[in-house]
Order: sequence, then structure tokens, then C-alpha cells
Amino acid sequence: MPKYFKEGSIPDEGSMYFLYGGKGTKKTRVIKQFNGLKLVLSFDGSYSALADTDDVRLIAYGKQDAPIIQKQVRDDLDLNLYAIDPNTHQFILDKNNRKTINPEIKVIVLDNVTALQNWVIDNIENASKDGRQNWNLVQKWFRDLGGELRELGIPVLATAHQINGEMPNTFKPDMNDKTRNAFAGWFDILGRIYKKDGTFMVDVDPEKGNEGANRLDTRTEFPLEELLQPKTNTEETKEEEI
Repeated sequence: MPKYFKEGSIPDEGSMYFLYGGKGTKKTRVIKQFNGLKLVLSFDGSYSALADTDDVRLIAYGKQDAPIIQKQVRDDLDLNLYAIDPNTHQFILDKNNRKTINPEIKVIVLDNVTALQNWVIDNIENASKDGRQNWNLVQKWFRDLGGELRELGIPVLATAHQINGEMPNTFKPDMNDKTRNAFAGWFDILGRIYKKDGTFMVDVDPEKGNEGANRLDTRTEFPLEELLQPKTNTEETKEEEI
């Protein structure tokens, strides 16, 4: 059942951020910028940067989880992300018959979807007798996951490794192209983290040749530490004042 909003009552839903970059570009550390209790699903074991936190609920997956990763992720999301009636042990539904979010969880993080994708495709290939549909199944799984995250109405962060793009000195997330599009299409920010003059920057400008997008504001590049601080273009502000 769809959600219905009257004129003037459209909510400001939680923004979604998809960041990618090379090793050591603070992809995990950026989690600390978000306020409130964060549910972090880590797929590559690189969570030591979060050791000094007290507002992260961490689920760390390893090779032993890989053969059932789709089901395990699904079960962990159901158990930790959605509100459950303690008496009936059933999901608490809203007026649109949708599962309601556990009010404790303020942010959800998928740390390294590159590793997650590799596990998913291994599972699908191992279970398939006809490999022609394998990538279609992977794309569908990630598209459905991204759609579910979009419905949450809370901030979402996903990270990935980078690989070379189509042109020299360009980059994109390390995912199958169609799978990446199916997943990243749900996100408001798609940006590459890189280091410039000692500062970690985020490039969201697709005109530079890297995979990038920004549906939140007018920025095309900004310091990583300002990820959650959108700025209005100065010229646009002046025009509005005039």
C-alpha cells in the first residue's frame, strides 16, 4: 500500500549517502559524524576505527557467514531495525501496514557493500544451474535492499571500495555496473573520497568523470568532515534575497 501525503505535509525523509574510495580514506570513520545510535553492518572486518564509540550497535560478518549472507542480513535487519511487540513477538505495523522502525535506531550503515556483493554473487552462482540469470538476481537483491532502506525514513550510509572508471584517472564503486546502478540509484549522495592537500574530500560531480551525484544541495566537492553540513550556493542565496 502506498503512502499518501496531503499538500504541504510531505516529510523530510532521512538522507542516504553512498561513499567509495581507496584504502585508508576514512570510509569507516565517517560513521562517527552521524548522531544517535547507529546500527552498523560490517562486511570486511574493518571496524577497529569504531572501538572508542558508545553509540554503535555493530554486527560484524565474516567468512563463516558468507554462505547464508542474504538470509543473515535479512534476519539481523528484522531483529534490530524494526519494532517488535514484546507480547505477540510480531512486527508493530503503522497505519499503512508497514513495519515501524525501532525508535532506538537513528542511523543504519552498510560498511563495504563491495564485500557484500561478492558474497551474494558467490551464493547465487553456487546455487544456480544456469548462470545466465545470476547477475539479474544479484541486481534484484540489491535493488530490493536499497528500496527497503529508502523506506526507513532515517539516514543511511553505505560504503564501497573503488576501481578505475571508463576513462583514465576516473573512478567508480567496486561493484558490477548494473548492480551498482540498481543499488546506488536510491541514494541522495554518491561520492568518491580522496585526499587533497592533506584533507579528505568528497567528489560528487559526475562531470569530472567519476561516479557521483548530489540531490541534496548545490555542492560538487566538499571536505569529508562536512558531509552532513549541506551549504546553499552563495549566488543562489543572493538571487533569492533580491
